[in-house]
Amino acid sequence: MSENKDRKLSSASIDGIISRQGSGLNSGAYQPSRGAPTPSLGNFGQAADGFHPNRASGTPLSQTPKSVEADLLEEPILLDQSELKKPKTKQIGYLRRHPKLKLGIKRLAITVSAVVLAGGLYMGYNFYATQKNLFRGGGFAPALADCQDINQLRQEGDCRVNILILGVGGEGHSGQDLTDTLMIASIDPINNKADLLSIPRDLWVRIPGNGSQKINAAYTYGIAESDSDSLPEQQKHALELINKTLEPVLGIPIHYHAVINFQAFKQVVNALGGITVNVPEQLYDPTIAWENGYDKVIAKAGPQNFNGAKALLYVKSRETSSDFARGERQRLVLVALKDKATSVGTFSNPVKVSQLLSALGRNVYTDFSLDAMMRLYKISQDIPSADIDSLDLVTPPHDLLTTASLGGLSVVRPKDGLYSYGAIQNYVRNALRDGYLAKENSSLAVYNATDIAGLANVSATELKSFGYNVTTVASTPKQTNPSATVLVDLTKGKDKYTRYYLEKRLGVSAVSELPPGAGVTAPLATDFVIIVGRDAKTSD
Repeated sequence: MSENKDRKLSSASIDGIISRQGSGLNSGAYQPSRGAPTPSLGNFGQAADGFHPNRASGTPLSQTPKSVEADLLEEPILLDQSELKKPKTKQIGYLRRHPKLKLGIKRLAITVSAVVLAGGLYMGYNFYATQKNLFRGGGFAPALADCQDINQLRQEGDCRVNILILGVGGEGHSGQDLTDTLMIASIDPINNKADLLSIPRDLWVRIPGNGSQKINAAYTYGIAESDSDSLPEQQKHALELINKTLEPVLGIPIHYHAVINFQAFKQVVNALGGITVNVPEQLYDPTIAWENGYDKVIAKAGPQNFNGAKALLYVKSRETSSDFARGERQRLVLVALKDKATSVGTFSNPVKVSQLLSALGRNVYTDFSLDAMMRLYKISQDIPSADIDSLDLVTPPHDLLTTASLGGLSVVRPKDGLYSYGAIQNYVRNALRDGYLAKENSSLAVYNATDIAGLANVSATELKSFGYNVTTVASTPKQTNPSATVLVDLTKGKDKYTRYYLEKRLGVSAVSELPPGAGVTAPLATDFVIIVGRDAKTSD
């Protein structure tokens, strides 16, 4: 394999000063009596406003010969243009007397314009290069289009956006491709909610084609086994492998991925001007004190302002606390980053934008398109931080994992036994319930029409594990042993998403009326009736 493993992610106008010739202040004002000297106005400017019939001699104007005063009355009254333009006269006159100053001002204007233009070109190129490398595309989530095309839905959970976030050490760190952080950011744009689910890095799993290992090794195996010399292609292959590993554990689809290394994490926090985290309890870790100015207290309890280096120490510390506690710290920091990134002014500041682009472009891999990222950003603005729930697999009553020693390794495994993920899937699917299943919340009645005992319970349990609202489980009065399951939609197509998912799951087309002879009377407010046939599953 190539040494690509080095990890190298790799009609304007200029304003000036314009002198308008031919319209200067000395181009000639209106002078009605050029033959005689201009008379003095005396105290005319000090007189009260209005028409004064008797002036100077007290004789009515109509009885006097044509006089200077009469001339003045017959002439149009003009504003003193020289007075109005006096500031401009002084300025232009001054610049004319100081041509070097005028030239200097022009040069300064040109320089400033050139700097602004160059900055704009740099920002444009930086954005082009970053979006080309960062927003490669490849992921897809129907929920970003509000699931408008129902035929694009493959399974329950597709009306959410599930993003797998992976944190790696990157260049200069031992095990640079081990995923030190694994987290699902699940967004429900239908109901404006979001959840963060932490996955322990020591979870023992089967990695297809690589035997059993901790989950944090799956990405590394994918990088190593890729037959491409291109790092982005290696990363793409690695993400495909981790999907095959993780989706059977969690039971939900993964739509997008983001891989970020330590360097990018620090740079992003710094570019945002730091973040504020309400630390629930003091974090003490002498093993990384040398990175914290030899202070063993990494973070005190209470609201703390973190720069990039401090935030990284806070999320990666693990020697004096559990993997589970570290997962909670990572979720706190991610929410703080979301708050700061969506705050007013962050994306209107060109310096911050440039810094963010530089950090992300070099040290982050995603399979978002630019349009998908912009849509996600808009959605995130509508989700208050208070509506972002933190989830894990170890906090009662959902304490589904435990620690164990396996082959001399300290690992995390399901309480139900190695590779027994049923309880985990049940919890995750319901906690990250499909957006439209949650919105429609249709009630289901499940009936067993066969002589196979417990078949309705088996079917109902499976449906519940996918987030369906099962309200009735019973047997039909008479076991007719139908060969095929029947799905009855009593909403007349109103709850179209629930109907669509059920049709795909059961492999049948819904009918609008209960079949004659079924002997079933659905309870009031029931939306769907499932009459289980012999084709139904007999186990989970």
